[in-house]
Amino acid sequence: MKSTIGFAMCGSFCTLSKALEQMKSLREQYEILPVFSQNVYETDTRFGKAEDLRKEVFSLSGKKPLHTIVEAEPIGPKGLVEVMAVCPCTGNTLSKIANGITDTSVTMAVKSSLRIGIPVVLCLATNDAMGASGPNLMKLFNTKNVYLVPLCQDDPQKKPFSLVSDFSLLGEAVEAAKEHRQLQPFYR
Repeated sequence: MKSTIGFAMCGSFCTLSKALEQMKSLREQYEILPVFSQNVYETDTRFGKAEDLRKEVFSLSGKKPLHTIVEAEPIGPKGLVEVMAVCPCTGNTLSKIANGITDTSVTMAVKSSLRIGIPVVLCLATNDAMGASGPNLMKLFNTKNVYLVPLCQDDPQKKPFSLVSDFSLLGEAVEAAKEHRQLQPFYR
């Protein structure tokens, strides 16, 4: 029987297609427990309709995405996942995690996991990682059981404060996190 990975998705809408590719890849090895932020669950954007995303994730995982704090809370206490991945993880969610703010389904899924020692892997996509979210990113490098998918500037000229993880390294980062190892966090 496959172990289960939590796969939480936040509102970096332009990277949701990359996240779906990783979900497809991970389902070969894991059962997927999807968690959506409220924005991902209900917001239609130029990148797609929320209903279409919910249907695709259900098709990939066989499960309806959890999308409320109440639904996400049992993840840790019931040991529902081996690893919790947040892909994509926005700067807003990153900052909330770093400061212990639990006011969304995704931050609850992370808190619920961390409180019993389940590794959390963050696949960052934010335009302010080297700006307002920067101190919170650095704080998480020193937080037990939190690991980052390697990241770099995605467009230094037009978006000088932006950092994005290499989504293709999510599976490798998950495997490293299970061994309590951080992959080299920055790459060129």
